[in-house]
Amino acid sequence: MDFGRFNPAEKLEKMGITGLKAVHYNLLEPQIIQESLKRGESDLGQGGALLVETGEYSGRSPKDKFVVNEPSVQDSVWWENNPPLEMDAFEQLKTDMFAHMSGREYFVQDLFAGSDPEHRLNTRMITELAWHNLFIRHMLRRPEQAELETFAPEFTVVNCPSFKADPEKHGCRSEVVIAISFEQKLILICGTEYAGENKKSIFSIMNYLLPAKGVMPMHCSANHEIGNPDETAVFFGLSGTGKTTLSADPNRTLLGDDEHGWSDNTTFNFEGGCYAKTISLSAEAEPEIFATTSKFGTVIENMVYDPYTKELDFEDDSITANMRCAYPLDYISNASETAIGGTPKNIIMLTCDAFGVLPPISRLTPAQAMYHFLSGFTSKVAGTERGVTEPQSTFSTCFGAPFMARRPEVYGALLRDKIASNGATCWLVNTGWTGGAYGTGSRMPIKATRALLTAALNGSLNSVDFRKDANFGFEVPTAVAGVDSQLLNPRATWASGDAYDAAAARLVAMFSDNFEQYEQHVSADVLDQAIKAC
Repeated sequence: MDFGRFNPAEKLEKMGITGLKAVHYNLLEPQIIQESLKRGESDLGQGGALLVETGEYSGRSPKDKFVVNEPSVQDSVWWENNPPLEMDAFEQLKTDMFAHMSGREYFVQDLFAGSDPEHRLNTRMITELAWHNLFIRHMLRRPEQAELETFAPEFTVVNCPSFKADPEKHGCRSEVVIAISFEQKLILICGTEYAGENKKSIFSIMNYLLPAKGVMPMHCSANHEIGNPDETAVFFGLSGTGKTTLSADPNRTLLGDDEHGWSDNTTFNFEGGCYAKTISLSAEAEPEIFATTSKFGTVIENMVYDPYTKELDFEDDSITANMRCAYPLDYISNASETAIGGTPKNIIMLTCDAFGVLPPISRLTPAQAMYHFLSGFTSKVAGTERGVTEPQSTFSTCFGAPFMARRPEVYGALLRDKIASNGATCWLVNTGWTGGAYGTGSRMPIKATRALLTAALNGSLNSVDFRKDANFGFEVPTAVAGVDSQLLNPRATWASGDAYDAAAARLVAMFSDNFEQYEQHVSADVLDQAIKAC
């Protein structure tokens, strides 16, 4: 049986999914919540939030993501980063998954990936779990109801957590699979209930498709000056570096917190919602995000709560440190209605330095920006990926390697060309540790980070005095109003200058070793900015 509003020419039978007990098409939030509660998937929280747990998998499984080895993509996919799945293995996986689905109920959402109509992707999400359907309805862009009757999907995601893959039979690594077929325009996800796989699979697709159109896909948040979309800023960074927190500035208009495109004329959000970490979230530090945790339909994922009062515990990470909430963008009072801004005037690259070596903010030349973009230095924070329990320093090229389907140089060249044509100012911002490494120092004060970013975005930071950093060559302000000047000189925050120098030397060597893989792919001006170990 079919329920809901949809294009009758685009039923699931068209793609070979048959024998289902029922299909719920494009249900609205109250209906999805009712279905989720009825099926025992979730609990109703304060304000009508939906409380869920994802079981064994509370973070992404990047080693279980594959791209199907098809003729049309063999020369364009970054295979070192996207393990291939052979075509016959994918076909077997699809056949077995579709057979497993028979006799069960499924939920469908027809959505747009991308707020700019010129570059958006019609996306269909088919989910076994009703709450996954609510999650993705928050996370992508919702068509008008009338548009659903003619909606034709360009890419389809099928998510079936109860199906467990067989590595020998399906050519994979474990029971979990995220398999992308660009030729069939199909993504299969199985074996995991972690909702983040849904949105990141779509991000991977956009990362492959958009560069061919001259559009730069970015793992970033974005905002703009209130009333002035031309003053747009983007914030690159991996999960845990502060993209969501720092872009949700009450004094600026929010475009989005995670995934954007940079076209010739616009910066546009891929999504229609936010997926924020909630560990240690407080009403004092982040009032807008905190308020969403008790709003109707917000998905509260893997948080401990009182079984009677449903009060959330923001400090208890016994389920995972990667506890999150997912909510529609309009739950943030200063969010843009269109989620479209002008091309970026400021580019902020967020890094979480667990060494405690990098300054809180540095100004980059265009060549240095490309160097640090390709390097993508940061620290994975606890819980974001399976097995990560404390910060781990890493280099994730383009500040989003797990989601990059093409070679890094493709994105680096796009960024270089767009900086050149738009004249954007670039900044490297450390939201990690100061006064010592992880375990000794402390996290960078968010009040100082916000003050420095405000000065960067309003232009006042460009008028202060800068020094050239001896280790990395970028420019660092020596004094900024409202910020402790000692904080701007990381060596001065350490108890031992010699210990700082040793840590800096180790980090410089890591940068140098990592960038060797890109040296033959970049221009001479970028090579001149490469950080070399002594």
